[in-house]
Amino acid sequence: MLQSIKQNWFSNVRGDVLSGLVVALALIPEAIAFSIIAGVDPRVGLYASFCIAVVIAFVGGRPGMISAATGAMALLMVTLVREHGLQYLLAATLLCGLLQIGAGYLRLGSLMRFVSRSVVTGFVNALAILIFMAQLPELTNVTWHVYAMTAAGLGIIYLFPYVPKLGKVIPSPLVCILSLTAVAMYLGLDIRTVADMGDLPDTLPVFLWPEVPLTFETLAIIFMVVTVVVVVFTHNLAYGVLAGVLLAAMFFANKVGHYLHIGSELDAAGHQRTYRVVGQVFFSSSDKFTGAFDFKEALGKVTIDLSRAHFWDITAVAALDKVVIKFRREGTEVEVLGLNQASATIVDRFGVHDKPEAIDKLMSH
Repeated sequence: MLQSIKQNWFSNVRGDVLSGLVVALALIPEAIAFSIIAGVDPRVGLYASFCIAVVIAFVGGRPGMISAATGAMALLMVTLVREHGLQYLLAATLLCGLLQIGAGYLRLGSLMRFVSRSVVTGFVNALAILIFMAQLPELTNVTWHVYAMTAAGLGIIYLFPYVPKLGKVIPSPLVCILSLTAVAMYLGLDIRTVADMGDLPDTLPVFLWPEVPLTFETLAIIFMVVTVVVVVFTHNLAYGVLAGVLLAAMFFANKVGHYLHIGSELDAAGHQRTYRVVGQVFFSSSDKFTGAFDFKEALGKVTIDLSRAHFWDITAVAALDKVVIKFRREGTEVEVLGLNQASATIVDRFGVHDKPEAIDKLMSH
């Protein structure tokens, strides 16, 4: 147990402290911005982010995990807060937590295998656009100092990593936040600050039960509608056909995902292991693919034979990149061979493990 605590909590103290500082400083304006989007007091977003971040640090499922107020949830809560008030938002939060705990006990996380990497990428990009749009009001009808600080911030974030030695040791967002804050305070620039967006809390939050009636009507309000009706209730065959096609696709993907075998053999000297992959690698089987490799085994070289495998999508390519980069981080030489023409085409187009400039960027994170 002590070894596990040491590994999870003290194996990368410098990196954890620096990343914690970045998250803490960047989370304040983000939480306030999302509070404004949701239509609640900025203190609500700050309290929520603080509580969630602390809880997830101790009971989170993986090291380095962070969770806080997000734009995706803020958008969903706009109508709820506007029509029913803050108390229903708190009740919805508690219900959401219970549903997530239930999903965890039922191991529904395995269903994420059916979510393609392209879908996740689209969601993250949409969230980035939402964050950008939330900041647009801060860039209109302002003094030139704001535009100068914005340009300086972008310059520091994107150019500081190229500074010899320091660029790969200190996160550029942290440098940006600290340096520009110091400049603004020293020069007394006429720019809006976090405090201008709302009152900052000066006490710790207190746990209170939401003041809502415990009725089915309340539950219906929290769920905010959305009854899925297929054929029987709508008498619309098109909905039934669509639902049938989607279910058939899921069952087929699940079935094909199980037809993946990865075996390995160690050479006589004990320095080189060859992994042989047989089957289809795509979004449903990518986790099984990455889980079949032992990254902690002390080896000089690893050969991944893909002559009897096929890579179908960018999720599979990302899984291959992850495997190769993890081995290289452990100091192991990796050779990938046997890709068929179709697989080689998609790997060459979307893969990064054989692109030195991309590898340097990934290895520095």
